[in-house]
Amino acid sequence: MSGPAPHTAAVHRPESAPRPAPGSPDVVVIVLDDLGFAQLGCYGSDMDTPHMDGLASGGLRFNRFHVTAMCSPTRASLLTGRNHHAIGMGFLVDLPISYPGYTARLPKSAAPLPRVLRDAGYSTLAVGKWHLTPRWERTASGPFDRWPLGYGFERFYGFLQGDTNHWAPHLVRDNHYTEPPAGPDEGYHLSEDLADSAIRMIQDQHQATPDKPFFLYFPLGAMHAPHHVAPEWIERYRGRFDQGWERWREETFARQTASGVVPAGTTLSERPPWIPDWRELPSDQRRLFSRMQEVYAGFLTHTDAQIGRLLAFLERIGRLDNTLVLLLSDNGASAEGGQLGTPNEHRFTARSGDTVEANLAAYEDWGGPATYPHYAWGWAWAGNTPLRLWKRYTWLGGTRAPLIAHWPRRIREQGALRGQFAHAVDLMPTILDACGVGRPEQVDGVAQEPFDGRSLLGVLDDPQAPAPRDTQYFEMLGSRSLVHDGWKATTDHVSHGVADEERLLPGSRDFAADRWSLFRFHEDFAEAHDLADEHPDVVKELAARWDAEAAANQVLPLDDRMQERLSAMIGPAWPLPDRAVYLPGGSPVHDEALPLLFGGFTLTADVEVPAEGAAGVLCALGDLTGGFVLYADAEGRLVFACSRAGDLDRVVAPQAPAPGRRSLGVRFDADPGTYTLLVDDKDVAGCALGGPFPFTFQHGGTGLCMGRDRGLPVEHGYRPPYPWTGVLHQVVIETPHGRAAAARRALKDEIEAAIHAD
Repeated sequence: MSGPAPHTAAVHRPESAPRPAPGSPDVVVIVLDDLGFAQLGCYGSDMDTPHMDGLASGGLRFNRFHVTAMCSPTRASLLTGRNHHAIGMGFLVDLPISYPGYTARLPKSAAPLPRVLRDAGYSTLAVGKWHLTPRWERTASGPFDRWPLGYGFERFYGFLQGDTNHWAPHLVRDNHYTEPPAGPDEGYHLSEDLADSAIRMIQDQHQATPDKPFFLYFPLGAMHAPHHVAPEWIERYRGRFDQGWERWREETFARQTASGVVPAGTTLSERPPWIPDWRELPSDQRRLFSRMQEVYAGFLTHTDAQIGRLLAFLERIGRLDNTLVLLLSDNGASAEGGQLGTPNEHRFTARSGDTVEANLAAYEDWGGPATYPHYAWGWAWAGNTPLRLWKRYTWLGGTRAPLIAHWPRRIREQGALRGQFAHAVDLMPTILDACGVGRPEQVDGVAQEPFDGRSLLGVLDDPQAPAPRDTQYFEMLGSRSLVHDGWKATTDHVSHGVADEERLLPGSRDFAADRWSLFRFHEDFAEAHDLADEHPDVVKELAARWDAEAAANQVLPLDDRMQERLSAMIGPAWPLPDRAVYLPGGSPVHDEALPLLFGGFTLTADVEVPAEGAAGVLCALGDLTGGFVLYADAEGRLVFACSRAGDLDRVVAPQAPAPGRRSLGVRFDADPGTYTLLVDDKDVAGCALGGPFPFTFQHGGTGLCMGRDRGLPVEHGYRPPYPWTGVLHQVVIETPHGRAAAARRALKDEIEAAIHAD
């Protein structure tokens, strides 16, 4: 006797679940940081970038692709399709100010690419540098609506700030801070970790939903400083750059013109006077500057290898053929190392200055964990061959960047060049067009602004397709330019912020005195022939048009200052404490959640010292490139060390504290500038501040650790984690206002006690 027929349940897909069209491509956007126009092999360099060159030979190179001259603004334009000032990203998110074009807060009317693709049924993954969350919103408390997941990514692993230490980074996973999987002594490197994470995310997604397309945003921290890489990658370049930056630039230019990436007839300008003549440099300086470029080249080739690993994985799982890969740089090569370069990039923001002698002392360690290096600006000038100036300026050296498009299933003319004028705002419309997704009219009930960009899909298909635009304004830190109707006009404005630029670059420091230069945009690839005196009417027309574009895009008011922007900075929603109490056992406390320390502070640790004495870190912030630590050495003596962008102040107590419950601490008095060690509130040792106390210690610092340290030390007197061997109850930080408030509270308590006693 047979039983009942088996029941087969019908499987129904939820009606509300969006689903991309069959055959929709995966999308991978790789953003390199501070990479110059001439620094990839496929753009003329002799530095080894075989995997990125392979993308170019199997796809297309653009030689008139443009960005905003700065990282946060370019990334915002890329992910929204809008001009950066128009969406509040006129400058870095680290300095949000209270003008509409500079708030660092994307409006709800410009829903970013990951949100739109996620709503269309894509998986959305981000791995790497974010740098789109405003200052004061990057602590463990959020708010998280401007973190990657708040902008539409479903997964994130990377760092929020503009740069971080590649040996010991400050990392975020999704909406929380996390520790690196290994330490600097275990061979860890951030770029390798990011590639591992990107591969793992794609593998997880592919194995769970193999037919679902994904969008991977992969903005590596490279090639931004610090230029960190293991010695074996540097060694392959030993002696490669001994000919110097002028000769390297000439050889690169020859390769560029031979390959066609730079049009025939382009003029290579002469070395400007602020770039040292290599032949006249002393031999020790030539050796030093060659080393800087060897480290940069090793860092670039190591980065290329990590990109190669990701591409090999996509090929292994059969996804590369139908993956649109876009690879670009966010701005031109960076000159923030100044004329001499620096072993610690934080010296640029601290305006500490560098010397040849100090740089030579760091020669052997350059690129290693003891440094946070940036090369001399002669290499930035060469890295942008044949263009003028660099990052932070709207000359072509700041705004023209590599763009490679690779999509085997779609691109037929593999290895070709595209010369159409394009901009970062075109990338979101291009990706949506490739994915068959339209710009939404509304998101969360908010009407969406039109794109400023246009799709480049037709340009991928047809070398004769028209460029998406003939007009585009540029502005960064007061440097201004405009492309319009076959012309490009550029001001000679010199911005504040880099001491060597302020001192050495010719040009105007006054907006009213700025001079506009004029160039034939299509014929003069390198801005070599200034025609302003021959066509004053065109200059006047373009200057007026720039004014109109600026008004329409929230560019005004113009401000070329860096430090002075602090006066207009948007502060934290929750005021920073004057007195803060921290307990051991938690995650490091983000720098931006701490009281402001530069006006003075008292830091005390409530501890128990066992009978046999104790050693270890009581609290630590940052590392040897910028930070401070309070610890007890092997003899139990209290030590406070403060690294001001690598310049060390240090004070040691004469003897170990007695066993028992103790208060151990340090007081920093901003005026006259002294550190004083405290044991049970008594002064036991002191020293003078050696230079200006930092407003902030470092971008992407490690945060304040209690009872231990992590990553790299602040000084070489201990080795992390070096945990405190006694009992740590709490750490208290008070600023002068907090101490005054505490005194008022104590006085109030005494008065109330006296009243009650009466």
